[in-house]
Amino acid sequence: MKPQIVVVGSFVQDLTFVCDRFPKPGETTLGKFVAGPGGKGSNQAVAAARAGVATRFIGGVGRDAFAAGAKKFHCAEGIDSHLIAKPPHATAAATVVLDATGQNQIVVAIGASAQLRPRDVPATLLRGARVVICQHEASLATNARVFRSARRLGATTVLNPAPMRPDFDPTVLADVDVLIPNESEFVALVNAFGTTAASASFSAAELHSLAPGELQKLCRALGVPVVIVTLGECGCFVSLADRGEHLPAHPVKVVDSTGAGDAFVGGFAAGLVKFHGDFFAAARFGSAVAALSVTKFGTAPSMPTARAIENFLRHAKARASSRRRAT
Repeated sequence: MKPQIVVVGSFVQDLTFVCDRFPKPGETTLGKFVAGPGGKGSNQAVAAARAGVATRFIGGVGRDAFAAGAKKFHCAEGIDSHLIAKPPHATAAATVVLDATGQNQIVVAIGASAQLRPRDVPATLLRGARVVICQHEASLATNARVFRSARRLGATTVLNPAPMRPDFDPTVLADVDVLIPNESEFVALVNAFGTTAASASFSAAELHSLAPGELQKLCRALGVPVVIVTLGECGCFVSLADRGEHLPAHPVKVVDSTGAGDAFVGGFAAGLVKFHGDFFAAARFGSAVAALSVTKFGTAPSMPTARAIENFLRHAKARASSRRRAT
């Protein structure tokens, strides 16, 4: 099946340490260790593919055991994987520290992922896609070229500006249809590039205190047709030119929040395909994918299947109907 979603970005080998609490500076604590596949781009591709939409992944890797593992993993997931070797650079790796509450701290060395070049992503690999996704764990110049090509080919372009980088060039937003930052990334974007009355010291605390109309103004100031701010356990805010709406999160027991943002982005992209471009329906679908992902340990391995998502949404709808009848 021809891929309907193309993700250009990072494969990262996750090296995860689980402990009761985060160590203080200079402190050593005991914990457990698990290694597995990760990376924002790869995670998003896995989320989209498991949700039932044909997906292609394009990224730079080294010539090492991590790269071989990535190819094997993508093949098992049914992803059309294009891994471009970038010697002498190593495949990207991340250290993830996870505490007993499911919160995480992450350090990423993006290595070969940063070496992906525009020539590595020819138009032939984008043609036919309905959605093209990029993040910030790869070359920003390549992202810009990919979005220009995707737009010419009629695809919807999605940027997840994670992690937010000091070398980010806002001119790329001219070719972005959907911008999906988390709260810290949104705050950084507003402080750096917003043109509204928000102060230069706009904070996450202020973000959570905003009325929907005020948040809508900040989103519109970024100049992107659709802005979706993910707010963790508080859900997400979806902003279109003529409508802004807060969508609540699904209440679940959090086991591991690592990769929740990637689950949302990949789920949202799958939702765009499934619901024929309905941004709100796609965001609700992405929220369900993210909610399911945090109930399991790991990043890519925690991404839910299409059947699990369908069952989850059916039960959520039944619970909502029951609450309405009770009132």
